[in-house]
Amino acid sequence: MSTIPSRINLVTLGVEDLPRSTAFYLALGWTPSGPPSPEITFIHTAGPLLALFPFADLQEDIGLPKAPRAAGFGGITLAINVETEEAVAVCLDDAVAHGATLLKAATKVHWGGVSGYFADPDGYPWEVAFNPFRPFDERGLLSAMPE
Repeated sequence: MSTIPSRINLVTLGVEDLPRSTAFYLALGWTPSGPPSPEITFIHTAGPLLALFPFADLQEDIGLPKAPRAAGFGGITLAINVETEEAVAVCLDDAVAHGATLLKAATKVHWGGVSGYFADPDGYPWEVAFNPFRPFDERGLLSAMPE
């Protein structure tokens, strides 16, 4: 049995321009966690904190050689689930109004929900989805699937 707890406390995005990325997420109405810093931004979510950290500094912190961020899809998405089908399009439109790029409009999907994607100013893809089979808990997080 592993000693690693099954939880995510922090998601860190390596960003090219920390002030620009910070401004984008704050424009969405998200709340910073802690005082402003020129080195890193922490933002509250209903779950883990979102951290914005300069890409080159993140490479250094990890111990990787400095290299430009690869273009294209990096194999990871972040997701925001919403309470209604209609809220998917509303959230996508709001993100675009604040500087995001629409990647995929709100679309009914094969599994019975509605999903769409936007990219933040650094190109990180965010899914916005409505899943009629996955209820929310009291904190606004997805609860376990009913048995």
